[in-house]
Amino acid sequence: MSADQTRETATETTAAANADADAIFAELGERVTAGMERLRVPGVAVGVLFDGGAYTAGFGVTSLENPLPVTDTTLFQIGSTSKTVTATAAMRLVEQGRLDLDTPVRAYLPDLRLRDESVAARVTLRHLFTHTGGWVGDYFDDMGWGDDALARIVANMAELPQMMPLGEVWSYNNSGFYIAGRVIEAVTGQPFEAAIHELVLDPLGMAQSLFFAHDVITYRFAVGHQLRDDRVVVARPWALPRTAHPAGGISSTVRDQLTYARFAMGDGAAPARDQGARLLAPETMRLMQSPQAPAGGKTEAVGITWMLRHAGGVRIVEHGGSTNGQLSAFTMAPDRGFAITILTNADRGGQLHSDLVKWALARYLGASDPEPEHLPLSPDQLAIYAGRYTGALDDLDLTVRDGELVLREIPKPGFPTPDAPPSPPDPPSRLAFIAPDRVVALDEPMRDARGEFARAADGAIAWLRFGSRVHSRQRDGG
Repeated sequence: MSADQTRETATETTAAANADADAIFAELGERVTAGMERLRVPGVAVGVLFDGGAYTAGFGVTSLENPLPVTDTTLFQIGSTSKTVTATAAMRLVEQGRLDLDTPVRAYLPDLRLRDESVAARVTLRHLFTHTGGWVGDYFDDMGWGDDALARIVANMAELPQMMPLGEVWSYNNSGFYIAGRVIEAVTGQPFEAAIHELVLDPLGMAQSLFFAHDVITYRFAVGHQLRDDRVVVARPWALPRTAHPAGGISSTVRDQLTYARFAMGDGAAPARDQGARLLAPETMRLMQSPQAPAGGKTEAVGITWMLRHAGGVRIVEHGGSTNGQLSAFTMAPDRGFAITILTNADRGGQLHSDLVKWALARYLGASDPEPEHLPLSPDQLAIYAGRYTGALDDLDLTVRDGELVLREIPKPGFPTPDAPPSPPDPPSRLAFIAPDRVVALDEPMRDARGEFARAADGAIAWLRFGSRVHSRQRDGG
């Protein structure tokens, strides 16, 4: 075969691959629009990295009150996906010798106080980044917009109850990231947001990834929505308190999120336009995406903030986030060069994310697991699990109804500020057992969510981890 023939064959192969990728992305778009209609989601932006190409699209509108078309440059709040950016900045400081993952945080914050003094003396960044601190994690408060906001909320954490021993149980912990953000401020001498821009966002060229509402409003942006009394309404307030920035404060676009995915799937180098300037060493990138602690639900383990699992034998690295009516999904298969990010502006977006990510992994990569078999349990066996399980932002009521275990969520006040009213509750969902003490939700919008029960030393059910949070079982009469 001649050189010209070789080039022609390569061009034809590339063209065919691009055509296949375009066709799959079009299929994805059809599923997006169908899911938006079914779940009543006003706006969605989607981005995919596949086979070396980037594919982006916007669907629907930014707001039902002031509708503008969603595009791939529309800003959405990405919520807790921001935690991975916080950790990336911290790991840069670790490489510079200014931080250490296993040194007690008091080396950087001598005044740190927690309710359990022994925990305050021993807690490290590794505990914070793996959600194993053990105190109440869903604590939110507004300490104003001054540069002292993080310092003030960390001081308030002295009142948070210690629920579990330090380092022993994975339970999603937003408040731990206030401490991590404050540590970054202490060692850099900068406000948290300035440090994140300097250490991560600016070197990666993520110019449309922003913290403050006064910056976001200069671009097209989405507002959140909630389903209340069977009506989709705009969720207010729009902005999270400044104290929440380390845990979930970034607004971004799917284009910027794909830029971040390229970095996160790489060896630590910044984009080529910066002459490959290195942010992190390859071994640090591997550490962040390596198991640090066992997790629960669909997540097998947690790395340095990244959630880790397998789908059809393919290694998955991911995170996601939710704010007041806005949700994000960020899922990568680094060994296959694949990433998908989905940004939505409605509280039912979580079900849409779950459905789309599951479909995309199967369609693009052939990465799917068989549906788990359901274990038959008698009503008497199910009754062992019935009761109320209490958490910081919601209680979960489990009852046996028509021979099935049914979960009903009871939201509480507290997000995004202590006096904020409860979010609208999701409809109840049936639960099916897929292994001893492990359940899966069967009904939208909780469908496919996983949970696991834990037992006390006497064998009695002590708590339920659902939605990544540990909920303690209430005793009779209390």
